[in-house]
Amino acid sequence: MSALMVLENVNRVIGILFLTCYFYQLLYVPVALWRRHRVTGSAPLRRYGVLISARNEEAVIAQLVESLRQQDYPAEYLDIYVVADNCTDNTAGAAREAGAIVYRRSDTRHVGKGYALNFLLSRIREERGDQYYDGYFVFDADNLLASDYISRMNEVFGPEYPIVTSYRNSKNYGDNWISAGYGLWFLRDAAFLNEPRTRLGLSAVVSGTGYVFSREIMLRCGGWPFHSLSEDTEFTVHCILEGEKIGYCGDAELYDEQPTQLGQSIRQRMRWVRGNMLVLLRQGGRLAGHVGQKNGLSCLDLLLSMVPAIVLTIFGVAGGVLATVLELLAGGRILPMLGAMAMSFLVPYLLLFVAGAITTATQWKKIRTSAWKKILYTLTFPIFMATYVPITVCALFGKVEWKPIKHRAVISVQELK
Repeated sequence: MSALMVLENVNRVIGILFLTCYFYQLLYVPVALWRRHRVTGSAPLRRYGVLISARNEEAVIAQLVESLRQQDYPAEYLDIYVVADNCTDNTAGAAREAGAIVYRRSDTRHVGKGYALNFLLSRIREERGDQYYDGYFVFDADNLLASDYISRMNEVFGPEYPIVTSYRNSKNYGDNWISAGYGLWFLRDAAFLNEPRTRLGLSAVVSGTGYVFSREIMLRCGGWPFHSLSEDTEFTVHCILEGEKIGYCGDAELYDEQPTQLGQSIRQRMRWVRGNMLVLLRQGGRLAGHVGQKNGLSCLDLLLSMVPAIVLTIFGVAGGVLATVLELLAGGRILPMLGAMAMSFLVPYLLLFVAGAITTATQWKKIRTSAWKKILYTLTFPIFMATYVPITVCALFGKVEWKPIKHRAVISVQELK
């Protein structure tokens, strides 16, 4: 068998595996497009503590605190806490002046958001006790919230959903193809993954910021013991394995600032990929073992959405490179090989384009940029996603560590609207 045939067979097998693993997500699309009835009701007022980990976020932290203070939720039921984590600027002063309760943390050995959140929870529990708050919100310093965010989340949060995540929009979608790539992925994640998961009775997935968890979850976890490179994935897997169901509130809208520099984006996503790999190595077996138990379909959904993207990417690239090298060493022609490799990229491009186009069309009014940029960045979305291929390979062998993302989009909620 020639190397060209090997490459074609590798592409065929990987394509079949991808289709097998992700076909069920196509069923999510009509579920997501079905008309959604807004959740309303007389939810009881609950007392919340807001947790914000900030490292050198002087430029943006005040805008987040201000958007929290402008919520239509009673202010006496909402306390805002900021941990100025190893800051070298005036993050603490800016947050305190804006109205937050601020603690400083200096620990260069235990670095990362997970450690900062655990520190903040420990301080709150020391001063307020374990029973004072019904739940805890988690935000990043660059976030902004719609004025009814807390109220909408409070309507979904409760015994059925002790953890709730929200709709994640972008502050700077139209800056360039990188920020748009992030923004479109998060919109799809919210509208076409978490929304249908919740409608079908499955568990949603927490993604970094914009979620609330109950006091009982905090007590059972013993604070925040999730310190991996992707603490949000670690938290999600832990809760699903414990039989908890994560809810989704599409009416609660959060705005997030996305990276615009390729180098910064690569470092961030390498951390995400490496973190997910480590979580899978530690908990993948337990997820597979729970498929037939409580939350079994949610465990399967999580496995199928995480494992193939990592494993198949690695084997696909390795197989393609090996087949190409063998063909060239055997004196084969390079053009047929290049043609076969081009076809292996064309099909994923078209699939990602369709996914991006559906998301853009359905979320059109919520995307904050001009019409021509919405169309342009739908075309570049598959290219952004394709950068995950070298990122995944580099995450296997390169040095990966947590580094803060610099945020500069100083904007208010009023300007967003």
